[in-house]
Amino acid sequence: MPDGKGETMKLDDIDRKLLELLTEDGRASYVDLGKKLNLSRVAVRERINQLREAGIIEKFTAVINSEKVGKTVSAFFEVDVEPMYFVEVAQKLADNPSVASIYQMTGPSTLHMHVLVEDFVKLENFTNNELYAFKGITRVASHILLRRFKSRSGLKL
Repeated sequence: MPDGKGETMKLDDIDRKLLELLTEDGRASYVDLGKKLNLSRVAVRERINQLREAGIIEKFTAVINSEKVGKTVSAFFEVDVEPMYFVEVAQKLADNPSVASIYQMTGPSTLHMHVLVEDFVKLENFTNNELYAFKGITRVASHILLRRFKSRSGLKL
């Protein structure tokens, strides 16, 4: 999706393969990537720098297994908000450490949110004390994750 910073960069097959390799292991060295792509270390570094400058690679990060750090309950919420409070509510929820992601979608003033907490008591506290405390929220629907089949760890090209 365009980010408003300029034109979209044209990716060649090497860029696509490089992005695929980085999605699998963002810590791979330039030398190791170069061996897999038949490029020099310098050429790999230059391509990665170009991809970063173009905004295609936003950042390098670790993917943390939430269950291994004690956040065993994963819930998805649809939160309807009165339009005049929408941005304020979205920003406050985005600042909450239990909120893993939050999105505005097309359609009514609805936020789609993923929450990770330690247990159902924490989920109930989040819902009652955090979510329902905001002025302007008109409806909340929640869905508890039972099993994950695929999770986004990076865009597949």
